[in-house]
Amino acid sequence: MKAAGVNVPYGIPVSSVEEAIDAANSIGDDEIVIKSQILAGGRGLGTFTNGLQGGVHIIPTTKVEEYATKMLGGTLVTKQSGPNGKPVNTLLIAKKMSLVKEFYFSIVMDRISQGALIIASAEGGTSIEDLATSNPEKIIKVPIDLDEGIQSSDIDTILNGLGVNTGDDKAAAAAAGEQIKALYKLFVDNDCTMVEVNPLAEDIDGNLIAADAKIGFDDNASFRQKNIFAMRDMTQEDSREVAASQWDLNYIGLDGNIGCMVNGAGLAMATMDIISMKGGSPANFLDVGGSATTEQITAAFDIITADPHVKAILVNIFGGIMRCDVIAQGIIEACKTLELKIPVVVRLEGTNVEQGKKLLNESGLQLISADDLDDAAEKAVAAF
Repeated sequence: MKAAGVNVPYGIPVSSVEEAIDAANSIGDDEIVIKSQILAGGRGLGTFTNGLQGGVHIIPTTKVEEYATKMLGGTLVTKQSGPNGKPVNTLLIAKKMSLVKEFYFSIVMDRISQGALIIASAEGGTSIEDLATSNPEKIIKVPIDLDEGIQSSDIDTILNGLGVNTGDDKAAAAAAGEQIKALYKLFVDNDCTMVEVNPLAEDIDGNLIAADAKIGFDDNASFRQKNIFAMRDMTQEDSREVAASQWDLNYIGLDGNIGCMVNGAGLAMATMDIISMKGGSPANFLDVGGSATTEQITAAFDIITADPHVKAILVNIFGGIMRCDVIAQGIIEACKTLELKIPVVVRLEGTNVEQGKKLLNESGLQLISADDLDDAAEKAVAAF
């Protein structure tokens, strides 16, 4: 953000208690801000599993060792982290700022306008989700045409909505506008899916400062954002999702007990819905795409069965680009390689479906065949 021209507080990332102490001493103030660095929002109101309340604290410099010891290596649970929380391997030791006002500011992609959408509120430093429920009228939304970019009129609307106090000071108004421009440029130039600054704060000199921020990036742009994606911290992600991405599989872990392997996101969603309708609970979303190999299918089974809650697997393939015989061969190899002990229900339809079914029938494996999706879901639910 600093490289993009956005005003940010001075801070030093640290990964040990000793580094935290040195960083605080180098700042040289009586008080500093100590922040848990995790890939989840709501840190300030989070709770460590060791009992420490809050993932962000303003503390005397003399207490840095005490807090860093409790925070580093701990697990922080927030509204956005999930019940298992996120490991805190890094802290940010930051200079305490003298802030007059706190605002909320974010840029996201908007399906309705098919462009960027700036969401802002004069009430920052709190949960925007809670504000949207209690006082939605306090939130302003400004759609931005990606071809035209952000306009002066857009900036005026945002600054007026925030209530940034520049008065008749044209230089201060221009500086505030430049910060909005810099944040938008950051969003576009880095292929962001979201830039959330909470709070976007105003200091005693009238400067806008991104006091805290969360940024998301488009995975599809990793080829041209190599420097950003090189900073990816795998410890903050579900290990199964990381493994899936290495095999070009789309995987999201859920809380159920029926593993799903499907080709196509829409069919995967439909499969999960029908499992739920039949009284079951899907354990994951897994889309193998349209050109999976035997190796990828084996990897998919390995990832699904890594979840100890999975009691059965439902394979639902509609062969268009993906051939049913390739899927069948992959299922056979996976079952043999992984020595699966749980029921596997298979529903195949489409290209080379007869060859696929023949391979499965002659494999000697105890696979459960299904005629259609309803039948498959019922058999998966009844399989354990």
